[in-house]
Amino acid sequence: MPDQFIYTRDHVLHMLDALLAGGSSGAWWDEFFAHPPRPCPFLVEWPDENLAEWFSQGLLAPGRVLELGCGHGRNAIYLTGLGCSVDAVDFSPRAIGSARQRAERAGAAVNFWCCSIFGFQLTEGSYDLVYDCGCFHHLPPHRRLDYAELVHRALKPGGSYGLVCFRPEGGSGFTDLQVYQRASLGGGLGYTEDRLRALWDSPPFRLRVLRQMNKTDRRGPYFGEDFLWALLATKDSAR
Repeated sequence: MPDQFIYTRDHVLHMLDALLAGGSSGAWWDEFFAHPPRPCPFLVEWPDENLAEWFSQGLLAPGRVLELGCGHGRNAIYLTGLGCSVDAVDFSPRAIGSARQRAERAGAAVNFWCCSIFGFQLTEGSYDLVYDCGCFHHLPPHRRLDYAELVHRALKPGGSYGLVCFRPEGGSGFTDLQVYQRASLGGGLGYTEDRLRALWDSPPFRLRVLRQMNKTDRRGPYFGEDFLWALLATKDSAR
């Protein structure tokens, strides 16, 4: 990492991004999608079991959706099939290429965008749902605030935020300090219930669901692993 004169908050963020870039860059994820480890449970064709449950229970309804870190597009394609208008973002060109091919085969009109979630140009307050399966736990600690602000800006008042992320047993076990000491997230950070509540059950968000994901048998029609959380929150309707 080259020497950099630190003058602004953005300089600090970019310096820390560069420190951790080896395990979280678009190139790293391109290689991951080109040669995925075996077994890799989330590289399936089916949507998340919690997502299907929330729609079937009426907790969510078709509307405009932003998916953060869409990977190869399985949830985006499912949401489009429910009648949603979906913008799906991932910074891996290989993942987006695969997602577009899958969507074309399925006849799903998803708007895929290849860029960082922080570089995506959105219209504030325009989405009914922001959904994330697997992006948040790959973010370094210094980007959490930016991420929460992104979700807040994207959602309409009263809109919903859905998250699937590592439980403690699913993550690396690294503390925030160890992430920077080791210059690595160790494959992703696990979150305790208390820490998720601190992030998503305080204004402008209200927690609706926080549970362990249900493990499925990997033969469809839904994806689920019990080392993951399933979280659903709502943005304050007055904000």
